[in-house]
This record gives sequence, C-alpha cells and structure tokens, in this order.
Amino acid sequence: MLVLRSLAYNIFGFGSIIVAATIVLVTFWAPYRFHWALCVGWCRLAVWGADFFCGIKTEVEGVENLPDTPSVIMIKHTSTLETLWQVTYFPQTTWVLKREILYAPIFGWAIGLALKPIAINRGAGSTAVKQVIQQGKQKLEEGVWVTIFPEGTRMPPGETRKYGISGAALAREANVPIVPVAHNAGDIWTRRSFTKRPGTVRFVIGPPVDPSGQDPKETNRMVQRWIEDKMLEISTVYQEKHGAPAPTSSDD
Repeated sequence: MLVLRSLAYNIFGFGSIIVAATIVLVTFWAPYRFHWALCVGWCRLAVWGADFFCGIKTEVEGVENLPDTPSVIMIKHTSTLETLWQVTYFPQTTWVLKREILYAPIFGWAIGLALKPIAINRGAGSTAVKQVIQQGKQKLEEGVWVTIFPEGTRMPPGETRKYGISGAALAREANVPIVPVAHNAGDIWTRRSFTKRPGTVRFVIGPPVDPSGQDPKETNRMVQRWIEDKMLEISTVYQEKHGAPAPTSSDD
C-alpha cells in the first residue's frame, strides 16, 4: 500500500508540474506576479497531495519569530518537501540555487521565470558569494525574501556539513536578519527515495539571528548550531544517530 500511495503521488506531482510549468512558459509575456502566484498555487497543491496520497501532514512552530521585513531564510535541506512548503508559507521569496537546474527542459525553464532565482556556479567560490550578495541585496530591496539551503545539497537524515558562507555574508551586507528553519521532513520523505511514509513534519522557525555584531563566519556557526540542535530535538533519525535529544534552551 505504501508503494502504491507513493506511486500515485509521484504521478500526480509529475503530471501537475508539467501542466503548471507549461502554463508558465506559454505565458512568458505575463507579469512576474502572475508567474509567482502560479508557483505558489502549484506548491500548495503538491503539499496538499502529499497529505492526500501519502498521509504527510505539516505543522509550523515559531511563527512569532518571523520578522516583518524581508529577510534571509536559511533552511535545513533533506528532502523535496521543504522546498515546496517554504514557497507556500513565507512571503514572496526567491532561491539561491545551482545554475544547472535552470537548464532542465520545461521544469528548469519555468523555475527561471516563476522564481527569478539567484543561479550560481557552485564551483566559482568567492565569485559565487559576491553574486549572491549583489543579487540578493537587490531582491531584498525589492521586498523579496531570499531562501538559502546552506548545505548546498540535500543531506541524508541525521547528517550535515559546513554551511556555505553566502547567506551570512548577504545578511551582513544587506543589514537584514537571518531566519533559521529546522524540520524533520527527511525522516518521512527521504532524499532519492521513491516511497514516502505517513507522518507529521514539524517545521520550526527559529529566533532571527542578527548578523551585524560578528563576522559572517561566526554568524554561520550560530545558525548551524541552532538548526542542528533543533534537528536533534525533532528528528528521530538524528536521535538514533547521535543519541538523546539536546536539552531545550531558553533561547529556543
């Protein structure tokens, strides 16, 4: 039954995204707000489909931590679900992503129109960081939030690696806060896995991190520390790999 439900969702998701992407492409002349609304609508449909077909529900904690002004979102990356959910939940946002994604026929082309992402060459080092700062500042000034998956790729549940510096550097240059987000989507929707297990995904929005008082490297460590500590609290896979959940601090 689990396989059949996952198959049904994959067919539903693939079919609907082809339709949505095609609409974006044939209406390339339409204003950006139309493409963005279509993108949000499809992501909501995909999140709803995950519940309907696979029994994957979502809940959000820490809503009170959301700033009133455009900010940099740094979110744990373990599955596809968080990429869909964050579009539906946060104000208008754009992504920092690897430019190769935009080369994918239909899907990648539609992302370029609907999200107007900051597409970087991940092998470009400091040049890519400068690009994120330059284009990110422009997006923030236009009222668009910037979402960064700081690990650069989807990580296996229970694992992490050094966060990229671009998010912290952008926040410092633009003088905006960083909103850290942890979740346990990888426990249920494992990367590169066909099957998706029923359950509840907890998205936890952390207190904004002020980047102005320290070097971006230290800001990065603060963000990663909060996210990874929270992962140990909410993810059963983290707990199995690393031991008992971390004690809750007064800052959470």
